[in-house]
Amino acid sequence: MLYSVEHTTKYKYHEMVSLCHNIAALTPRNTNNQTCKAFNIIISPLPEILEEHIDFFGNRLFYFVIEQEHESLTVTVKSQVEKLNNQDVPVSYPSQSWENVKEMLVASTGEFMEEKQFSNPTKITGATPEIQMYAEQSFTPGRPLFETVHDLIKRIYKDFVFTPGFTTISTPLSVVMKERKGVCQDFAHLAISCMHSMGLPARYISGYLETLAPVGQEKLTGVDASHAWLSVFIPGMGWVDFDPTNNQLANEQYITIGWGRDYFDVVPLKGIIMSSNPHELTVSVDVKRIEEQ
Repeated sequence: MLYSVEHTTKYKYHEMVSLCHNIAALTPRNTNNQTCKAFNIIISPLPEILEEHIDFFGNRLFYFVIEQEHESLTVTVKSQVEKLNNQDVPVSYPSQSWENVKEMLVASTGEFMEEKQFSNPTKITGATPEIQMYAEQSFTPGRPLFETVHDLIKRIYKDFVFTPGFTTISTPLSVVMKERKGVCQDFAHLAISCMHSMGLPARYISGYLETLAPVGQEKLTGVDASHAWLSVFIPGMGWVDFDPTNNQLANEQYITIGWGRDYFDVVPLKGIIMSSNPHELTVSVDVKRIEEQ
């Protein structure tokens, strides 16, 4: 499957801005099941400084500075991504229990250092007693890890209501737990917090999910959106991507931009401007299939 992705972010300022520094994390990664075939970033007004680097987690970032007065900022990223294979629910999965996986990782001294770094909670993924109690309902004794995580995301999908606008990215998980509402970032953070509460690694994935128009209707431009899910390390399978928002494993419709410990490691676009006034933000994402291979 070959996809084109166009992601446009527009900031409209309420006064002239003389200086801004920004970091864009919008380049699709090369993974075992996807390849970024082409990439182009277009910034208006043109930046005086534009630099590219790879961060600690291997994500490709662009740092840019605009030093001229401007009333708006537009960043458009155009990518072409080839999906190499599907990730369907396996017919069989490793029978190793979650307790054994936890003990194996704790006992290892060097072999699983990359995986173990995703075991530590961050400020936003720290577990409350309520979150740990919620996790324990899936993490029953002796249960295979894959089956455990699959049950956890199914419960989050069933128990929580997708409610755009109810939370911001800084809303504590305690509020999400109490109100049982949120969006994909909240549900990914919640699932990661559950994993951490049981001493297991999980990482936050930022990317896109292709949406399909109803049969007989043409898909509208720009209606796709940034998406978030999590990945769990399962010995014998590697990192496996789960989407609690849609109760499924990530398949060919999921395009990965990058990963980290939580949202704040892979913010699509963040920066600092020299202004004290508010601004208006609009984001448009368009994911299109070019061809099936």
